[in-house]
Amino acid sequence: MRSSSHVLPLGVLTALLLSQVCSGIKWLALSHVPASLHINQTQHCKLMPGMVSSQAQLCRSNLELMQTIIQAAREVKKTCQKTFSDMRWNCSSIDIPVDTPKYRPDLDRGTREAAFVYALSAATISHTIAQACTSGDLRLCSCGPIPAEIPEPGYRWGGCGDNLHYGLIMGSKFSDAPMKMKRAGSHANKLMHLHNSEVGRQVLREALVMKCKCHGVSGSCSIRTCWRGLQDLREIAMDLKTKYLSATKVVHRPMGTRKQLVPKDIDIRPVRENELVYLQSSPDFCAKNDKQGSAGTQGRQCNKTSSGSDSCDLMCCGRGYNPYTEKLVERCHCKYHWCCYVTCKKCERIVERYVCK
Repeated sequence: MRSSSHVLPLGVLTALLLSQVCSGIKWLALSHVPASLHINQTQHCKLMPGMVSSQAQLCRSNLELMQTIIQAAREVKKTCQKTFSDMRWNCSSIDIPVDTPKYRPDLDRGTREAAFVYALSAATISHTIAQACTSGDLRLCSCGPIPAEIPEPGYRWGGCGDNLHYGLIMGSKFSDAPMKMKRAGSHANKLMHLHNSEVGRQVLREALVMKCKCHGVSGSCSIRTCWRGLQDLREIAMDLKTKYLSATKVVHRPMGTRKQLVPKDIDIRPVRENELVYLQSSPDFCAKNDKQGSAGTQGRQCNKTSSGSDSCDLMCCGRGYNPYTEKLVERCHCKYHWCCYVTCKKCERIVERYVCK
């Protein structure tokens, strides 16, 4: 008898089907799929939220890959919100209810926020697949190839490297599919999203670094076994955030025999391969404005002592802020006992917080 945890309940499917959205990152709606559910039947693929036909086809031919893609969708949402927790725009647009038909306009329009989300999404899906190969979660791939270069004396290749090659192939095949459809919105938006997705994958390629483990008597590290592994996704997101802050506004205009994206203010040069680009200016995100996709900053926590983007002056847009106190319970007076455990007491302290008016 098949366990009910392997079957998609009708109520869940109904909610997921209602979460269809209208942009090329609509597959992020897969983050709403409950972690307890397992995609193990081909008919599940046509019921998954946010996927276009070619993505559903990939799902049917590689069911086990879908669990990894669902995990990637959750990682995009979590990582984006952590990365922008100190900004007025805090990526709340990604966390839409399942019964909402589309994302907020800040992601539907060609803003720099959309540029970041597309780049992060492309990087995350390939990152997650590459590491799933390493951990053995995907049977169709394994460890990454051993590097061709000869290591330095005292180093040797070994271990199990992240399979970035497979991650990039399958990740781009899935995440770029909506932008390659004929009815995928304006040509300018498609060019923008495809460009920014490739920027995300480029940052991911640069995040493949050498990692080593020491061997030797008494930890002498006389020999190191090394492999190529990916940096943490949070570090990749921070690199993309830097590119977000310096993103280039572009226009869609004829260049030779076809229209291309060129920098709006310096259109004498082409768009650089490593820069994020956007078509539409963003609102200041100070006040709630559903038409512009701004959730506003009222009620957001701010940092009274900061001079950065999370400062009460900048976060609250000059409206002021209200203080409140919060009681924290923490471990304290910890003592190590031989052998081998630690005992701690619980201490309470009152801290002052601030929220925007």
